[in-house]
Amino acid sequence: MKLTDLEIFVVGNPPPHFGGRYFIFVKLTTKCEIVGYGECYVATFGPEVVKHMIRDVFTRYFEGSDPHHIERLWRRAHGSGFSHRPDLSMMGVFSGLEMACWDIIGKATGKPVYELIGGRVHERLRAYTYVYPDAEDAFPPPGKRARAYTDPQVAAERASIYVEAGFTAVKFEPVGAYSVFDGRQPDQRAMETAKEFCRLVREAVGNRADILIGTHGQFTVSGAKRMARILERYDPLWFEEPVPPDMPECMAEVAAFTSVPVATGERLCTKYEFARLLEFKAATILQMNLGRVGGILEARKIAAMAETRYAQIAPHLYCGPIVGAANVQVATASANFLILESIEDWGGFHADILTQKMDFEDGHVLPPTEPGLGVELNEEVARAHPYEGDLLHLQMAPDPV
Repeated sequence: MKLTDLEIFVVGNPPPHFGGRYFIFVKLTTKCEIVGYGECYVATFGPEVVKHMIRDVFTRYFEGSDPHHIERLWRRAHGSGFSHRPDLSMMGVFSGLEMACWDIIGKATGKPVYELIGGRVHERLRAYTYVYPDAEDAFPPPGKRARAYTDPQVAAERASIYVEAGFTAVKFEPVGAYSVFDGRQPDQRAMETAKEFCRLVREAVGNRADILIGTHGQFTVSGAKRMARILERYDPLWFEEPVPPDMPECMAEVAAFTSVPVATGERLCTKYEFARLLEFKAATILQMNLGRVGGILEARKIAAMAETRYAQIAPHLYCGPIVGAANVQVATASANFLILESIEDWGGFHADILTQKMDFEDGHVLPPTEPGLGVELNEEVARAHPYEGDLLHLQMAPDPV
């Protein structure tokens, strides 16, 4: 079995852009005409540049290779150009190609990927969603943010609706905007706003659901400690990325200070960066994103490493549903799986871009039994929605908050 062809789809995600402005999907085909789909989560460069990166990596390492040889392919990409270290963009490119290989392997054997990486552990997967705005609130005036992100009362009302729909956990960001200049020290107004968000959301969901505190590395260590004291009284399931992700020894200071579990990992890649998290005891919940971390096999290795420290995995998702499908495969086979990020119930465009919607029931994902990743890209829809903008998938504010 040899890989022969690559096709790349840069798909515009229609407003309100939940999951990002666009998705980058890849389609690999073998000489025996088995097709596999993947998704690359490369947010550091524009998608037209990324297309050239994907094609370069495919031509150098994948074309003519046996898709079963995942470890060999990974090593060649990891050491490309004499780098041999975690490289976020390379791993984002590699991840999509690698998951497409697993899709092919699963289809060739007639098995879901989870049966090939340890076997099914979980019959269904608990999921959470961000507290997103409703249809009326999703299109605020220029320069304004949706009220669900800025008004604690609106956030609480939305959280209650998700819980009524079956979710047993919701995530929200009570600490406001973030920028490339973070971490910073929160001022008193930010502290009070965070307190009001947490109070009202906790009152709205009661003991029916966990609350998850989403941040994006906004704080200094001391600022994160001050914020953690506020959060503790509302018993959140986690405090996510309290400080920027590049110094796990600093994040460890926050983790040692608070009773709230620290979660992190969406901006990290490879087993090596996650090993540092575990070594420093910086987090007990690892949020690898399968479209960026280095692929399905790399994520499985990280889950195994975490298991030896009694840490859990909560695969991250802020991109398209093929990464989501890969997350599901790894979560299903991992004994230390905690919870899965979904974008609401994977409806709307996240369903339209697939030939069949992900099976979702009462706040849980039901792992697919179809071979491979269990989902297929709807190529007709993908071609009908090319991304035509020049913004990146997701961007932080360029100036200090």
